Amino acid sequence: MNASDALPGRTGAPPRHAMILAAGLGTRMRPLTEDTAKPMLALQGRPLLDHALDRLAEAGVEQVVVNTHWQAEKVEAHLAGRTAGPAATVLREETLRNTGGAVAAALAAGLLGAGPFIVLNGDAFWLDGPVLALRRLADSMAIEEADAVLLLHRGAQVITEVGAGDFALDEWGVPRRPQENEQVPYIFAGVQILSPRLFQDAPPPPFSMNLLWDRAMEAGRLRGIVHDGVWFHLSTPPDLAHAEADLRDRVSGETR
Repeated sequence: MNASDALPGRTGAPPRHAMILAAGLGTRMRPLTEDTAKPMLALQGRPLLDHALDRLAEAGVEQVVVNTHWQAEKVEAHLAGRTAGPAATVLREETLRNTGGAVAAALAAGLLGAGPFIVLNGDAFWLDGPVLALRRLADSMAIEEADAVLLLHRGAQVITEVGAGDFALDEWGVPRRPQENEQVPYIFAGVQILSPRLFQDAPPPPFSMNLLWDRAMEAGRLRGIVHDGVWFHLSTPPDLAHAEADLRDRVSGETR
């Protein structure tokens, strides 16, 4: 697949900019994250950060912003040593800006371009279905003219506790939050495409992306698509061990 064909939208031009959120403390992944940042944890012998960068390169992304905070030097040294994939710009946070504040800062600094851009959580890891997940997100963004399109995954397919879920989704891909005492079927998969419009009149950091999603939902400009491949919830050390075993079994052809 050519990079130019990876994420066709209404204009045929894929997003060339992306951001990887890599500044979090990774407290639920301790003790593995006591001496390293969560995106630097290895899966299949490579850091999660490298897997994310590979996904972006495959999608045709040319410029990526990576925010850092916890164990920032290790993340930055690793990025400096890469010779392939998107060109990376580091945005170090001396004080954590939270997810929304981090993206807003990168956008205000002119690092994410003028059009839609991709944002990945630093621990997002997935296997694509028949069509690249990033391509599906971009197609939805172009068709719906939304402010944000989120990749969602079925909570029932996750082996760890995910609470009441994050969203319900109607037949048109319009999400809503769970009502009181309601269990909803979908969780956010840590992958999204955003329009700069989403950040108009955003508050100063720190603030969560949830604030902007809720605002976009109220305006009818938030959409979600359900992932049609495999996705791993990587929150705790047992999650990482399960993902490693599952991926090994997929290669060997064994089943559990």
